[in-house]
Amino acid sequence: MQNFSPANVHEPLARGFAQSGVRIANERAVLTLIAMNAGASNAELARLSGLGPQTTSRIVADLEARELVMRGEVLRGRRGQPATPLFLNPDGAYVIGVEIGWRHFEVLLLAMSGKTLASIRRSYDYPDVDTIFEEVSAEIATLRAGMSDIQTSRLTGIGVASPSHMENNVERLGAPIGHAERWRGVDIARRLAGRTGLDAFWINDGSAACWSEWLALKSPRPMGFAAFHIGTYVGAGIANEGTVWEGRTGNAANLGAIMVPDANGQPTGVYNIASMVALQQRLEQAGRRLPPGNPLNWDWSALEPVAEAWLDDAGRALATAVVSTRAVIELDLIVIDGIMPRAVVRQLVDRVTHYLALLPVYGERPVVAMGHLGGAAAATGAAQMMLFRRYFSRAWNLFAT
Repeated sequence: MQNFSPANVHEPLARGFAQSGVRIANERAVLTLIAMNAGASNAELARLSGLGPQTTSRIVADLEARELVMRGEVLRGRRGQPATPLFLNPDGAYVIGVEIGWRHFEVLLLAMSGKTLASIRRSYDYPDVDTIFEEVSAEIATLRAGMSDIQTSRLTGIGVASPSHMENNVERLGAPIGHAERWRGVDIARRLAGRTGLDAFWINDGSAACWSEWLALKSPRPMGFAAFHIGTYVGAGIANEGTVWEGRTGNAANLGAIMVPDANGQPTGVYNIASMVALQQRLEQAGRRLPPGNPLNWDWSALEPVAEAWLDDAGRALATAVVSTRAVIELDLIVIDGIMPRAVVRQLVDRVTHYLALLPVYGERPVVAMGHLGGAAAATGAAQMMLFRRYFSRAWNLFAT
């Protein structure tokens, strides 16, 4: 599938600086290079970072003393001095990831290795601003109660993902009149930090899902990458040259709002065709109801033929959005995923691929693939963002302060 143009996007972004007073920046650069070049030696890290061998060795020793990195077995039988491979300590840090979505929230515990150690998901009709933070904080407390003393001492904080503007659609989902106004201006990260006593960092749910899907790819990763995530609405994000494109408000890559033609040829947003809300509207028009709870547990065969028609129209809309996105920014790979079962996501990707082949495309035809993380993408991405923000190279614009 890797017929895109790969690049080691982290090499130029993670270069260190030899001047005094930039120790933290150099540590972040070296730790980033270890993360992206597992098994690299001190000499290789010095070459990649641009730091001197002694400076690199001193930084590695400090990171090892803080148990953020670990050494592998010495590699012998090569030219020159034996080399010791370096790796991230998979248990060097922990972070809690949270997604507050339109009809569910998810809380998970992520290790520095990228492994999810525990997760909790709860469904609801709409996010109630009066109760949601208490409920999420209670589940965070449940996860923390199960952590060891060492894990607790290494807990970094909370990465939380959500739609950028809850006030825009919460009443469309059945919230009482006036609830939208009460969501306006709510600082989600600050609310969670106040209730839990942990540092919290917020990111748009589409950008978080994009970041986690990008990290899930095998190296070398594509320079230009976009992700569409099908949920209650359509979240999306763009990762370009190792940086998630957020913009001034954090909602820059709002690809779900791209205008596409509806069944009557009238312009409408992708989210009005390819979302769960769109499926719900189709079912209601047929005198049926959207099943409650997690879509992974639905009997999708019982939703036919409405679901099949929805998937076909969603595939056409997403294909159009992919072509429009590709016309604006060079993308090597575009991922489609969502909160549905994997077989349903595969059907959707097949429909997108089918309609892409029918559309005129200027230049290279985009490569489209199914994602890896499904419904856990946003919470996982938020946790990963928090880890990178705390420990890794801040040369990425995303983590600049």
